[in-house]
Amino acid sequence: MAEGLEGLGVVVIGRNEGERLATCLAALRRVEAAVVYVDSGSSDGSRELAREAGVDVVELDTSVPFTAARGRNAGFAHLMEHAGAPSRVQFVDGDCELAPGWLGAAMDRLDREAELAIVTGRLRERHPEASVYQRLCDMEWRGGGPGLVDACGGIFLVRSAAFAAVGGFAPDMEAGEEPELCLRLREAGWQIRRLDAEMGWHDAELLHFTAWWTRQVRAGGSCAENAWRHGRRHPDHYVRSCVSNLVYGGALPGLALLSAPWTAGLGLAALLPLALLYRRIAAQRVALGDPRSHAALYARYTVLGKGAQLIGMLRFAWRRLAAAA
Repeated sequence: MAEGLEGLGVVVIGRNEGERLATCLAALRRVEAAVVYVDSGSSDGSRELAREAGVDVVELDTSVPFTAARGRNAGFAHLMEHAGAPSRVQFVDGDCELAPGWLGAAMDRLDREAELAIVTGRLRERHPEASVYQRLCDMEWRGGGPGLVDACGGIFLVRSAAFAAVGGFAPDMEAGEEPELCLRLREAGWQIRRLDAEMGWHDAELLHFTAWWTRQVRAGGSCAENAWRHGRRHPDHYVRSCVSNLVYGGALPGLALLSAPWTAGLGLAALLPLALLYRRIAAQRVALGDPRSHAALYARYTVLGKGAQLIGMLRFAWRRLAAAA
């Protein structure tokens, strides 16, 4: 039986999600809510699948670059115009399945705390055993505990009035649009809360190193763009992360490689801070409750990812310079 949740809308975004989209939409049949699926140029029948499930479908204009932010904004606008303007909207990606009871718990908390704009919860990777990269995703989702937080990922319940008041997502951001939105919400006096409750399951299908590396490059671009947009007013907003990527991903490895031939290998000592960073990250993950083997895995790939994220930062800087020329 469907659970009635008055004033609720759901925005699902995706592209070529296939069976994962079918799983996502099947879970939403448990609730009575207006659901819209926003498609970013799928070629696998995702749009037809959504229509067969009785869901409204919005097809994004293919002449404009696709972004998750643009898709979510389009879904929100559709709900406001065609679905009675629900007072609460849940955003979910097409590769995710919401957990039973999540929407009721999130709606209840949002209703009880008038200062909250966003409620999020625990997200799990569906198949963390499938690859080391999916294990890393699962650990990333579990990175923080419950309470008031500065930002959230792309799966969350939001108060429609708050979302509309700040203009929604920045549609031109390729990635990192969620923390950017959360910063603007906090500037406007709103709060974001993470609940100690199961929110859903994510199915990354991240099985190969090249896919993981690409994801890290994208994260680096997100880091740079967030710092570029808001770093002057908020020095703690990704500025430190950008400096970390520059130092650990570029300066120290570069110094070690360039100086090693001229110092009989002694220049490799410049890599020592990377080892210390590895130990610090591993200790933090153990403190969060991870097994030592998993903590070591997370630390190893976090340090390695600094180089990929630096590449993403440099690509963003190049695009900004090209646009200004």
